Amino acid sequence: MVSKEVLEETIGECLGLERAAQQAVEELDSKGLLNEEVKTKITGMKEEAAEHEEKLQTLIETVADSEGLNSDRIEEHAEETVEKTSEMMKTYLGEDPDELDALEFLSIAEGGEVTHYQVLSKLASKVKNKKFATGVNAILRQEDRHMQMCIKLAQKAAAEKEDGQ
Repeated sequence: MVSKEVLEETIGECLGLERAAQQAVEELDSKGLLNEEVKTKITGMKEEAAEHEEKLQTLIETVADSEGLNSDRIEEHAEETVEKTSEMMKTYLGEDPDELDALEFLSIAEGGEVTHYQVLSKLASKVKNKKFATGVNAILRQEDRHMQMCIKLAQKAAAEKEDGQ
């Protein structure tokens, strides 16, 4: 049996990271830090993050009663995670960020999402509702692809920056 508190916190963190990912893409775009090619790819990732948020909300509903989870506590953890991620982004980007900084931050953020979903996947394997684990694992696979894409985009931006100097 998995601890309710740990499950609520981990679900909330995953939910918050999905929200933070969407906000980060919007903010990076509004600052003009993404070229058109990157913007197209990252916008697709943002749309998938919205789908993940929605899917996770549905999964929470399916497992909340059977596991005795408190939706308010999950939401509190989600909000706290959004705030922390926003502060991390401000700190990481600093005063004069460029596209490489933006892509490196997104890579870090996606790595955090992958890690949180891996933890949630482990916890989900111990809950009664097996659809929950299946849904979490499906999101995890997509998050892993997001992370790999961000890393490749950052590598490309670094190479272009080096060539331009």
